[in-house]
Amino acid sequence: MGHRNDDTVGAIGAGMRTDAPARPAYKPPGVWARNAPGYLFLLPWFIGFFGLTLGPALVSLYLSFTNYNLLQPPDFVGIANYARIATGDEKFVSSMRVTLFYVVCSVPLKLTFALMVALLLNRGIRGLPVYRAIFYLPSLLGSSVAIAILWRQIFDGDGVVNVLLWNLFGIEGPSWISNPSYSLYTLVVLAIWQFGSPMIIFLAGLRQIPIDMYEAASLDGASKVRMFFKITLPLLTPVIFFNGVVQTIDAFKAFTPAYVISSGTGGPIDSTLFYTLYLYQEAFGYFRMGYAAALAWILVVIIALFTAFSFLSSKYWVHYDD
Repeated sequence: MGHRNDDTVGAIGAGMRTDAPARPAYKPPGVWARNAPGYLFLLPWFIGFFGLTLGPALVSLYLSFTNYNLLQPPDFVGIANYARIATGDEKFVSSMRVTLFYVVCSVPLKLTFALMVALLLNRGIRGLPVYRAIFYLPSLLGSSVAIAILWRQIFDGDGVVNVLLWNLFGIEGPSWISNPSYSLYTLVVLAIWQFGSPMIIFLAGLRQIPIDMYEAASLDGASKVRMFFKITLPLLTPVIFFNGVVQTIDAFKAFTPAYVISSGTGGPIDSTLFYTLYLYQEAFGYFRMGYAAALAWILVVIIALFTAFSFLSSKYWVHYDD
């Protein structure tokens, strides 16, 4: 057996060429070759980000240091636009005051109303998907021009609100949108009416709270009110935090309702002059594009500071699972 095996090995060795080139070692593809398909699929996003977001943002940052009117080349003026904002622009102060009042009033009221509706829907009523869709619909339509026009008709001097006040209570109501004492409140009510989006998120958060906690608290004799403040609210704080940040940013950027209701003037007496509306007037009303760009970057800084403060303070009142 050993002799026959040696012959076989010798025969095999004799049939092989000793001068055959060695097979090249396997070389794995490089990082670019492995990731090329992913980058190819991301190419539309890269084009949109650099061409429609980052590029225009950098251009607007440059224009904020210039005097530019769309018709002539930009004239570099340094920090003159920012100096005017800080020292000599009364409308900037007025628009900022109106915007902050709108944010402070509309966001807490909207979130409170959204949470109340979410608590009602979380009780297991029949036809929940239908109610959820109906309540969410204003969030889709609330920022449209059509709804703003409808809102102006509702709160006009002879609008639906005044007709109901006269027919039901014999009260002759004012022209809500033409009176500077009430015009901004109509926009706050419109913002509260768009409670559907945070309501859906609140409802999803309520569904994540274990029922066992409520059952244990009920066995210990806790009331509904106590369970709400000791169980529901603490476990819902991450959702409250998320909704608060998102809705506040949206409130700072509100534009369409104020533009339509005031016909683009911010009146009466600048009572509805939102910051974004003032920015629009400077850019497309007076063609002061450089100054409008400076106003836009001031708004970016304000929103960034608010967001940073929200995240820094969240560790003191937002409770996660850990």
